[in-house]
Amino acid sequence: MPNQNLQLLLVSDFTTDILRGYLSNSDQTPQVTVDSAPYGQFFQTLAGETEELKQPRYDAAVVWTQPASVIASFKLVLSFKPPSIDQIIDEVDQFCSLLLQFQDSAGTLLVPTWVIPTHFRGYGMLDMDSELGIAGILMRMNLRLSENLKDASNIYVLNTQKWIEAAGAEAFNEKLWYLGKVPFGNPVFKSATADIKSALSGVLGAARKLVIVDLDDTLWGGIVGDDGWRNLKLGGHDAVGEAFVDFQQALKSLANRGILLGIVSKNTEAVALEAMQSHPEMVLKQEDFAGWRINWNDKAQNILELVSDLSLGLQSTVFIDDNPVERARVRDALPEVLVPEWPENKMQYCSTLLGLPCFDTPSISQEDRERTNLYTAERERKSLKKAVGSVDDWLKSLQINVSITELNEADLQRTVQLLNKTNQMNLSTRRLTESELLGWLQPEDRKMWICRVSDKFGESGLTGIVSLEMNGKSARVVDFILSCRVMGRKVEEALLHTVIDYARSAGMGELCAVYIPTAKNQPCFDFWRRSGLLFDERQNTFTWRLDEPYPAPAAIALDCDTVFNSAEDAAASGPVQ
Repeated sequence: MPNQNLQLLLVSDFTTDILRGYLSNSDQTPQVTVDSAPYGQFFQTLAGETEELKQPRYDAAVVWTQPASVIASFKLVLSFKPPSIDQIIDEVDQFCSLLLQFQDSAGTLLVPTWVIPTHFRGYGMLDMDSELGIAGILMRMNLRLSENLKDASNIYVLNTQKWIEAAGAEAFNEKLWYLGKVPFGNPVFKSATADIKSALSGVLGAARKLVIVDLDDTLWGGIVGDDGWRNLKLGGHDAVGEAFVDFQQALKSLANRGILLGIVSKNTEAVALEAMQSHPEMVLKQEDFAGWRINWNDKAQNILELVSDLSLGLQSTVFIDDNPVERARVRDALPEVLVPEWPENKMQYCSTLLGLPCFDTPSISQEDRERTNLYTAERERKSLKKAVGSVDDWLKSLQINVSITELNEADLQRTVQLLNKTNQMNLSTRRLTESELLGWLQPEDRKMWICRVSDKFGESGLTGIVSLEMNGKSARVVDFILSCRVMGRKVEEALLHTVIDYARSAGMGELCAVYIPTAKNQPCFDFWRRSGLLFDERQNTFTWRLDEPYPAPAAIALDCDTVFNSAEDAAASGPVQ
């Protein structure tokens, strides 16, 4: 998790002092410095007419409004006057236009949905009527809000109703409203703070990506080594057994959205794996897990080894164990690992898991959903590596194909996701939103390519990015990014060969790359040091004279024809001035 302090702006039609206090004092990362837009100048702020937006741009903003304040027609609906649905929807569209106008004032814009007080019964039994009922109309307004903003790459609509439900009877506080123009009780702002922080963490690429679970009395009821797999509490006509099945289904649902699963358990591996494959009520099978350490060793050490084997960081990991002693051991030894307190009541396992606020991501791609399959294929590659002699022989046996193409709109979301979450093989570790990346690519002297990798075990998907900026006869590599899933298979060399050949074909004389060191991108530096490019230690710069070609790796089938077609076009137009 980046330990940075974000600049956050609150824009609202009510007093935000309580929310600002919760956000400023919350221990949940990331830390934020919070400003509030002037009270009573909501529309002026969105239109960019206040002093706040004349300062440097905020990292994020929260725009939280009450429906009757910004949608005049809805205020009439609350007075039980006949609604004009078309007028209401038109006003929602106008409000969304203001938000879209405001979006460039902050890197990320969070918009909580509209709610009305729970004590307001509206039309009672008719209140869900979509043409008359106040609750039904409000749902239509929120749906329109979400639909209008769904294509904005840096705007995210948050579910306020969830905060209201969590607060229960304390959600609305009339005294706070009449004395200070604060419409909600403190529990609502506390829940909002947790979700806002989780959203910002996701945007920073710091969402947790791996859940490691214990087995006995965590994934199932009972001790498999003592009781045998036939006697485990799992499913059947048993309340606790049913709760364990639901917990496993909840874990599998996380895997369906791209969260990896792992096991660290003190057990005999063969006995535990047999239980997984043989028990008829077992939801999770061996193939659902990216990896495991099932032995009698220290769990903290096992977690460290498993996370390293999966090429992830400890800050990406959640550890779940029913034993408080084991939880305390992992917390003390590995403070970057999230170890949530776990309920003694087995029936609360599922709800506790699904309530963890650490998995928020700004987007979910098809590759995310298939991540477990990618790691399963990686296990097979490693098994092959042990069976084959030399590294070159192993690479040839994999039948690796690397396809490099210029960035296109269809791959924009996944490219930005990879750009923002990759740390190890990352030359500059710059972070950009979709709109910022598109803006950077506007000049003709800038190019970005993406690479896809496949082998005989399957597709690894979009796993690499390289970008180039040209000035006169000089070309500079700005981004050089590769997923840890394919590092060490000569894909790095294929990317470098391609970008050098492009610069040569475009008539450049020299290529350089500036390495910006971080706490995590040492593997990138190690690659560039052994790449054969000339290294200037004072400037952290690597250079290559373009009168010399750069060799392509022999073990890889490289498809980059579109790159060189683009290079010929660039050469025909002459050097960029």
